[in-house]
Amino acid sequence: MKTYSATPADIDKKWILIDAEGVVLGRLASIVAMRLRGKHKPSFTPHMDCGDNVIIINAEKVQMTGKKREENFYWHTGHPGGIKSRTKQQILEGAHPERVVMKAVQRMLQGNKLSRVQMTNLRVYAGGEHPHEAQAPEVLDVKAMNPKNSREG
Repeated sequence: MKTYSATPADIDKKWILIDAEGVVLGRLASIVAMRLRGKHKPSFTPHMDCGDNVIIINAEKVQMTGKKREENFYWHTGHPGGIKSRTKQQILEGAHPERVVMKAVQRMLQGNKLSRVQMTNLRVYAGGEHPHEAQAPEVLDVKAMNPKNSREG
């Protein structure tokens, strides 16, 4: 018996729509990372991009447990003394609240070339509208998967 290895012709990509309103960020990110990677499919092949295209709407309404809203994201400008930080709350209230969700998903994936390709299959929108109606995405209800996935408040 030979080990199955998917080829690009064997890969079937679907479009998934996830509503992030009231969903805990870490649980959402782990589910999305699994879908982007393709580990939910029986034809999963580690070296191929066999994951689905994921659309996340209402990223500004994502929930966090504990004091995670006050935790910082750090980055460096490249200049001496150029370390910068901003809390997750500031980013969510700012011009690009979808970056919190994108960073959480990116950090759930491996740090290699394949994960950068898989991140191109993720689309995150702050509001409830998205321009991908033509792809007819199927809705994945993350809240209903587990009672711990949603947080009231």
